Amino acid sequence: MSVAVDAAQRIAPAERRPWYSQLWVHVFAGMVLGVLVGQFAPNVGEQLQPLGDAFIKAMRMLIAPIVFATVVVGIANMHDMARVGRVALKALIYFEVMTTLALVLALAVVNIWRPGAGMHIDARALDASAVASYTQASGQGVVPFLLNIIPTTVMSAFAEGNVLQVLCVAILFGAALSGLGERGRPLVAGLDALCAMLFRAVGIVMWAAPLGAFGAIAFTVGRYGTGTLWSLGHLLISFYVTCLIFVFGILGVVARLCGFSLLALIRWIREELLIVFATTSSETVLPRIITKLEQLGCRRDVVGLVIPTGYSFNLDGTCLYLATTSVFLAQATDTPLGVPQQLALLVVLLITSKGSAGVAGAAFVVLAATLSTAGQIPVASVSIVLGIHRLMSEGMTPTNLIGNAVATLAIARWENALDDGELRRHLGAVERRGRL
Repeated sequence: MSVAVDAAQRIAPAERRPWYSQLWVHVFAGMVLGVLVGQFAPNVGEQLQPLGDAFIKAMRMLIAPIVFATVVVGIANMHDMARVGRVALKALIYFEVMTTLALVLALAVVNIWRPGAGMHIDARALDASAVASYTQASGQGVVPFLLNIIPTTVMSAFAEGNVLQVLCVAILFGAALSGLGERGRPLVAGLDALCAMLFRAVGIVMWAAPLGAFGAIAFTVGRYGTGTLWSLGHLLISFYVTCLIFVFGILGVVARLCGFSLLALIRWIREELLIVFATTSSETVLPRIITKLEQLGCRRDVVGLVIPTGYSFNLDGTCLYLATTSVFLAQATDTPLGVPQQLALLVVLLITSKGSAGVAGAAFVVLAATLSTAGQIPVASVSIVLGIHRLMSEGMTPTNLIGNAVATLAIARWENALDDGELRRHLGAVERRGRL
């Protein structure tokens, strides 16, 4: 039995505990308390940001070693490097199709909804200095990004916490370890034990999740308040509706074709969804989502390859955000943007959404890069949405997480690496509890 599955089985008993003792309830309670503090004591709420930041940092420090150990052990146990390449190719094809669908859907909804129509904002009067740091950081292109996947040294990948660099090193080491045969067995066993220790460490850090959610939500509400919600309410509502259409319309169809219920999957990962909603960082749950997908019956090597890669290449929610916001800014500044220009924008988004993955504040950086590359919408106009970027991230990051969970199950099904018995047993139990 793999370590991650064994770790997942340590999670499962929580589902049988009383509802009030389960993690998702505690996280939800922390979020509600954070809203109250942020609303009625905004100054206090703003000062609670370190609680959320500390939780995110604690989880991020565990991501690189977990990805490395999980992928190396998974590949070393495969004994077939052709299968690794096949899984990677299928994953990239799936990612490209789904991100394209996300962009097309977002363009369709924002053109029908037209949340920016009638604002008549003069782009020349906007303060470009407010977004100068983002526009300066947007210069990374596709080629530098691809070269950056190869770390300067093995240790620098871990020191910088770059998931794609760690994945690159892990695939190389896993392939080498697989070729050693029996000579490499002791090292594989040692890495398996390291996985066990790391997943236990994740369990310890997760006790702080309610506190991290409380601090993050209190900061968001205290800093931005309800005034920002009202001023750009149409954009927020249209974006959240677009996310829901994508999740239940497109991902729901993929789930049905793969033989599982999307709603049951969402219930299965509800704790992780609440955490990423509160912290607006999907990295905080990367170790747990690996664990839970393995428990659903996905083969370990498939999960280890698809999830870390998807965190950079399968950002469905981010693509929805980029397309929606770009056209919104054109509408708000009365910038003409016909069908040919929007098709050109779609092509640019397909490139820039990959080329700036892994950059801090990636979605906003990519937005600035997109407007700069497209050359039609004033780059300074991104300052209009700067105040609600975090609020939009609360729809963006859960969509990214659901998209990657569905992607892993779909590719595992495609690769005949999905245990139907485990999938039905766990999701069936979740559905039965939902009907009670």
